Amino acid sequence: QVQLVESGGGSAQAGGSLRLSCTASGYTYSTKYMGWFRQAPGEEREGVATIVTRGGRTYYADSVKGRFTISQDNAKNTVYLQMNSLKPEDTAMYYCAAGVNVIFFAPLAPESFGDWGQGTQVTISS
Repeated sequence: QVQLVESGGGSAQAGGSLRLSCTASGYTYSTKYMGWFRQAPGEEREGVATIVTRGGRTYYADSVKGRFTISQDNAKNTVYLQMNSLKPEDTAMYYCAAGVNVIFFAPLAPESFGDWGQGTQVTISS
C-alpha cells in the first residue's frame, strides 16, 4: 500500500497560479502511474492529469490542457500539479492517486487507481 499526502492547495484569483504537491511513501516501488483528480460539491470525481512513473508520459483532461502541467521527481517520490490561468470552475477538492494496474489502465479513470490521498482544497475566485 502507498500513502499519499497532498499539499499546496489554497485560494487564488482567476488567472492566477497554484502548485500542488503529492509525496508518496510505503510500497512506492510498485507504483506504475500517479494522477490528480478533483471533485466539486455535488459532482463526480474527475480525472485531471496522470503521469506514468517510468518514462513520464502524461495525460490531461481537455478542460485543463494548456493550463495545467503534471510532473514528477522520482528521487523525492513526489508528483506536482502546476496550475496556471486558473478559473472559478477549477474550484474543487484535489486528490492525488497512485495505481499499479497495467492491464486495465484508463489514465483519467478513478477505477485505475488504488491508493488515494486525503485531498487538498483549491478555491478560485472571480
